[in-house]
Amino acid sequence: MPLYEHVFLARQDLSQAQVDTLAAAATEIVESNNGKVVKTETWGLRSLAYKIQKNRKAHFVLLNIEAPGSTILELERQTQINEDVIRYMTVRVDEHEAGPSVMMRKNDRERTRRREREGE
Repeated sequence: MPLYEHVFLARQDLSQAQVDTLAAAATEIVESNNGKVVKTETWGLRSLAYKIQKNRKAHFVLLNIEAPGSTILELERQTQINEDVIRYMTVRVDEHEAGPSVMMRKNDRERTRRREREGE
């Protein structure tokens, strides 16, 4: 079955619980259409390079998906309809990354550096 990475950006004024609900809804869409979400990562509230629909920040969420192409089309169709999602992108990949994604490893490095500076 083809492998995909689906990243979406949710509005900055949503709570973390609402973002988790959006991720759960996307998972439900995939699973109800013969697919499987292998991993879900929430990258948190991050600044955008430029304003998108009057938002300077957005909640970033990554889904690693195993599903046929028709499932991805349905996921993207329903994502477009959702007003809480300001951008999304789905990319077909040869294999999913094992362990945490690059963004999660970057966040860990930043936290470690911040702790080291505070400890000095």
